[in-house]
Amino acid sequence: MGKKSKKQATGGGTPATVALTAAGTAFTVHSYDHDPAAPSYGAEAAEALGVDPGRVFKTLVATVDEALTVAVVPVSATLDLKALAAAVGGKRAAMADPAAAERTTGYVRGGISPLGQRKRLPTVLDASADEHPTVCVSAGRRGLEVELAPADLAALTGAVVAPIARQGG
Repeated sequence: MGKKSKKQATGGGTPATVALTAAGTAFTVHSYDHDPAAPSYGAEAAEALGVDPGRVFKTLVATVDEALTVAVVPVSATLDLKALAAAVGGKRAAMADPAAAERTTGYVRGGISPLGQRKRLPTVLDASADEHPTVCVSAGRRGLEVELAPADLAALTGAVVAPIARQGG
């Protein structure tokens, strides 16, 4: 799987890797050279790491009935906003304002991790994650991914696991 670095220690890590280390969760950090001109951060990560795009998940922030909510879906898919709303018992969902997403999570767009966010938000992980022994999500910085078991990702984020992705992302 592309370039690997060993489990990152707490010192000098991102909030995501610090949270993983503190929880005692097994994970691997993967880094790559981020191209600012890349049209899709997630597709860039999958290609750079040599990983099936169905195993690399993007973190999207939406509003469900005016409350910020995190959706974690494969980079090869798009978010089904109606399914996201239903997964958290809401009626209406829309993509969140990027500035609000950055301010609330503490991460920049393209580097938002579902882990170690400034404010813990309701999170929904697409059910396709369970088809893989491990998945990759942003480690909190562009060019940095963390690989972990989907069950660990769901447990650490308090995620609901539901089918919220539409293929063809």
